[in-house]
Parts: sequence; C-alpha cells; structure tokens
Amino acid sequence: QVQLVESGGGLVQAGGSLRLSCAASGRTFSRYAMGWFRQAPGKEREFVAGISWSGGSTYRADSVKGRFTISRDNAKNTVYLQMNSLKPEDTANYCCAAGGLFGTGQHVREYNNWGQGTQVTVSS
Repeated sequence: QVQLVESGGGLVQAGGSLRLSCAASGRTFSRYAMGWFRQAPGKEREFVAGISWSGGSTYRADSVKGRFTISRDNAKNTVYLQMNSLKPEDTANYCCAAGGLFGTGQHVREYNNWGQGTQVTVSS
C-alpha cells in the first residue's frame, strides 16, 4: 500500500486559494489512480476530485467544478489539489487517497487507502 502524507491546509478567507499536496511513498505510486476527499463534522466523506494513473483524465465533484484542479507529478510522487475561490462550505478535513491500480480515479469505490488529512478552514 502507498503511504500518503498531506500538507498545505490552513485558514483562508472566502475567495482565497490554497494548494494541497500529497506526498506518497512507494515505487508503485505512478500505477495508481489518486484522489482527494473531504469530510466535515457530521457529514459523510465526499469525493472531491480524482485523477487517473497516467494523469490523462481528471474528475471533479459538481460542487468544486470551475474552482478546484487536481494534478499529479509522478516523478515527484506527489498529487496536488489547487483550490481557488474558496467558500466557507469548503471547510473540511481533506484527505488524499490511492485508488485502483491503473485506475481512472473516477469512481469512489476505487479508493481504499487514505492519508491522515489536512484541515482546510474557510472564513467568511
């Protein structure tokens, strides 16, 4: 299993931006789909964005379309989530996750290995 460590969270005002990073260990990183999930208190874990193993396909939840972008750099074993135009409702703990081997990253059921998460708090 890939070991994942997120960073980049913090407190930001509404309308601001953050870039989250997820550093992965393991030689097989480049063969896995990767994704970002978030969970706010009292809510179910929500799929935010996914990226295929090759980086050729990306997917985003409707709630973040036009604002968030997922990308990966397999040479650096890192996946990113660029978050722009942040809203208070984006406040949550954000976790990256490894999905299926050679997966598309599109389907929530692909993901079974999560990092510890990084907190994002958006103030109004």
